[in-house]
Amino acid sequence: MEPDEFPEIDTRTASIARLYDYMLGGTDNYEVDRRAAEAAEDLMPGSFALARNNRRYLERVVRYLAGECGIRQFIDHGSGLPTQNNVHQVARESGAGSKVVYVEIDPVVLAHGRVKALMAEDDSTAFIEADASDVDLVLGHPETRRLINFDEPVAVLYVSFLHCIPDARDPDGMVRRMVDHLSPGSYLAISHLTADTPESRERMTRFGVESTRGHWGRVRSREEVASFFQGLEVVPPGLVKATEWHPDGREEEQSEEFFEYGGVARKP
Repeated sequence: MEPDEFPEIDTRTASIARLYDYMLGGTDNYEVDRRAAEAAEDLMPGSFALARNNRRYLERVVRYLAGECGIRQFIDHGSGLPTQNNVHQVARESGAGSKVVYVEIDPVVLAHGRVKALMAEDDSTAFIEADASDVDLVLGHPETRRLINFDEPVAVLYVSFLHCIPDARDPDGMVRRMVDHLSPGSYLAISHLTADTPESRERMTRFGVESTRGHWGRVRSREEVASFFQGLEVVPPGLVKATEWHPDGREEEQSEEFFEYGGVARKP
């Protein structure tokens, strides 16, 4: 991607979506994103593997929800840049007729989606501009109302996303308000960056805040991640390292200090 391709976009500040794109081998990123990604790898060896492992976790989650749970409606928060095996593509491998709403606010992602139309292949997929913490906006968006029937089960995805939300924006309340709107039999899927020690969590949080000039949240503990599932039925194997959630043999070695917890829960 050339710096002048989308002149309205800040190319001086790293973007989480573009950084993630680079780690996955994409080309929709800038030098500032590549520097931040390499710095993350220096700070936390195995970061690139962690990103790939998380993407594969997303694929396994969607296959489980569509194939084993029969879910045909998905809301993917913080969807990031289009890449291989997007949610709608994976879902339709396991269930025809799946409908997907992608929620994103990063300007480069929005530009990419509008110009190249990669996220909206047909009328069953939509890409909406919204801050995920504004749950009313997401729920009331015309595309959400068009595609999602909240009288039927819905899978809500916050994959590698909630650590980007600062406490001031109340990520727990955000998830709770979304889940409250879902019908019984719906699912919540999460993966969240974490570390076992407060020192490691603080170090990675500080790096994220500095790299993105404040567009970052916090690396949380396992107990804090587990709290997002309050009142829900967590399905086996529970909240575990993302590489340990229904592994399929494609997992890569990554940092033992930093990793992502992943889990899926059902609304009773």
